[in-house]
Amino acid sequence: MKVFCTGASGYIGGSVAAHLIAAGHQVTGLVRSQEKADAVRARGIQPLLGTLDDAERLVQAAHAADIVVNAASADHKGAVTALLDALAGSGKPFIHTSGSSIVGTRSHGHRSDAVFDESSAITPSPARAARVALNDLILSYRDKGCRPVIICPSLIYGLGLGVEPHSTQVPLLIDLAKKRGCAAYAGPGENIWSNVHIDDLVTLYALAIEKAAAGAFFFAENGENSMREVCEAINRMLGLAGPPMAMSMEEAAAEWGEGTAEDTMASNSRVRAVRARQLGWKPKARSLIEEIEQGCYR
Repeated sequence: MKVFCTGASGYIGGSVAAHLIAAGHQVTGLVRSQEKADAVRARGIQPLLGTLDDAERLVQAAHAADIVVNAASADHKGAVTALLDALAGSGKPFIHTSGSSIVGTRSHGHRSDAVFDESSAITPSPARAARVALNDLILSYRDKGCRPVIICPSLIYGLGLGVEPHSTQVPLLIDLAKKRGCAAYAGPGENIWSNVHIDDLVTLYALAIEKAAAGAFFFAENGENSMREVCEAINRMLGLAGPPMAMSMEEAAAEWGEGTAEDTMASNSRVRAVRARQLGWKPKARSLIEEIEQGCYR
């Protein structure tokens, strides 16, 4: 089938595109530069130069495709609206990428015991309220003759299959450990994030394209770890002696920026992929700690 994928040169979009190409689909990918166009073309993706603000180009690409995968931005309302309006009445699937920070709790590195699945009520933080509202808008298009589906990954790890090989959080922690000579977390490091391997995540996209009902929403996770546990594994992997260090929130903000420090590196986001497993998703890649100590990060 013909797939149009935004974010085709990115970590998630590029990996999903590679997986779909391997399954025999034809993928056209939105890219912002000639350099990225050349890079994705080398991986079997037909590039389409443009941005998420090019509504007319997005509409034309959606009309020409059998499947649309939006992996460029979880928050760009204009692009989402243009694509969904183009698909209205077509019955075609629209697979949108969100993120489990929608249930995130700022905690300055302290543990939260709140755990969410797809049936849980969500009261987002002010930083994620617009994303949750956009998710609701996307799912409302199930009543407009297309098949909107949202996949909401937790912390993603592992080597990507496309042009961009790395995710965000784990490489940030590894880079900081190399810089300081010791891994470091924000606050007490007790905050927990669910996580999912990129190899498992792409199989959920393929399964959702094949089987998910209109209006479906899926968390994607296969385990969870505290930031302290992740940093301990990084120290072991790098051969750094002693336990990881604690940073103040001010130090963390200086390293990563206030938003990343507060809403990602020092927050909790604990989810369970109940509906994804009910759909038939069977994650089987190595765990985050195993990937750090024995896999691509080593």
